[in-house]
Amino acid sequence: MSQELTLEQVTPRKSFLEKLALGGLLILVFAVLTASYISTDIDPFKLYDKRQNAFEYLFGRQLNDTDKQDAMAQAGRMPEIVAFEESYQEVKAELIAAGKEADPVVIQREAAIRAEKRMLAMDPAQRETLVQQEYARIADEKTGGYFPPVTAWSHLKEYLTALIETVAIAIWGTLIAFVLAIPMAMFAARNTLEMMVQGDGLHQRIIRWFGQFAARRMLDFCRGFNEFVMALIFVAVIGLGPYAGVLALAIHTFGILGKVFSEAIEQIEPGQVEAVTASGASPAQVMAFSVIPQVMPLIVSYTLLRFESNVRSATILGFVGAGGIGFLMFDKINGYLYREVCTMMIMVILSVTLIDYMCGILRRKFV
Repeated sequence: MSQELTLEQVTPRKSFLEKLALGGLLILVFAVLTASYISTDIDPFKLYDKRQNAFEYLFGRQLNDTDKQDAMAQAGRMPEIVAFEESYQEVKAELIAAGKEADPVVIQREAAIRAEKRMLAMDPAQRETLVQQEYARIADEKTGGYFPPVTAWSHLKEYLTALIETVAIAIWGTLIAFVLAIPMAMFAARNTLEMMVQGDGLHQRIIRWFGQFAARRMLDFCRGFNEFVMALIFVAVIGLGPYAGVLALAIHTFGILGKVFSEAIEQIEPGQVEAVTASGASPAQVMAFSVIPQVMPLIVSYTLLRFESNVRSATILGFVGAGGIGFLMFDKINGYLYREVCTMMIMVILSVTLIDYMCGILRRKFV
């Protein structure tokens, strides 16, 4: 009769040293987690305690009587400001038309006199309208908050143009990286490098080692620089604009794609490579008809994934002047126009969602 095996009999037994090493590793992991938890000041209850601040930041705060009085006091000066500005431009235009020198002191003195006359002649209803409009603007600014977002078509048109530029930055940054990453991955992968540099001599082994080492270190270098830092460098070198964002994304994405592609190439099925090689194919033909077809699904999938990520990254690059909707967003944040920022954030989220859906269709078709 066959004897039934128990779980203890089939479970590999660990020696005392292995158990000791495992225990030491667990203690080390626990110590690292504890130290990092303390250093990062993680407090699960802090966000709950600050919930009122979060609500006011997102939806605005209630104005008290002092805020309303200050807003009305500021708005009450708006008719005087409008009257003086109109008078100033009028006096300046008259002096220029008469061919006289536009002395700022003379213009201000004459503008002040005319502004007083304008104030006396101003219709009370017009004055009240100016005050109420300015009061509404100041009160809205004091209230703050991201909601409700701005929906005026004039603003949406401007944001849409900037969003298209952001997507264009992501497209070209990803495309340049994709084109450069495939040949670099061939040098970074051990098996394809052996196809290009054949032989077991010392000279060939040194060339292969140095080639793979140089290719991998270049990918590490490009991948190690954050695209935000690269954008800062390129903005300083070539100036403001989307081209700096394209270069920053291309270099960082090149490092990531090259690393992933090279690892995928090293994991291919060697049987197909041997079959094509046995037919008398050259190294270039082997890579074209055996290596690339095997890794193409991963290449397509991960390139599309990086494109989605680059759309979000291109938005942030605008904060340092690399073009796109991020440049507008940073300008509105500095002006405390958070509702316009909310509109742009919603547009970015919708565009990323649409791109993700379209990339999903492409993945199902090619992967």
